[in-house]
Amino acid sequence: MQYMLLIYGAPEAEPAYGTPEIATMMAGYGALSERMKADGTLRGGEGLQGVETATSLRIRNGKVETMDGPFATTKEHLGGYYIVDVPDLDAALKYAAMVPSALYGTVEVRPLMDYNPAGN
Repeated sequence: MQYMLLIYGAPEAEPAYGTPEIATMMAGYGALSERMKADGTLRGGEGLQGVETATSLRIRNGKVETMDGPFATTKEHLGGYYIVDVPDLDAALKYAAMVPSALYGTVEVRPLMDYNPAGN
């Protein structure tokens, strides 16, 4: 089963760029990515540019509306994701617990929809 590990962080709680702490955090991400590759579970993942680069879109009454920034106003921002292919939620949670930003933010674990079940 595939799960998405959505990585949320509060910028003010994370280490500042240029500090030894950010170097440690980024090394942790590198180690986690290599671990998931070695385990054969990593299907994809990337960091996202800052929320100031986001554009949200919605359609209301047949009209497309776009807005600068993310749709929701929260303290934590979606900063990146991993997609893993693992046997179950417990295995996905094992990897989520290894995400360095879990120390400063939240990692949401959600199963991906399977629109092409085996045998169809």
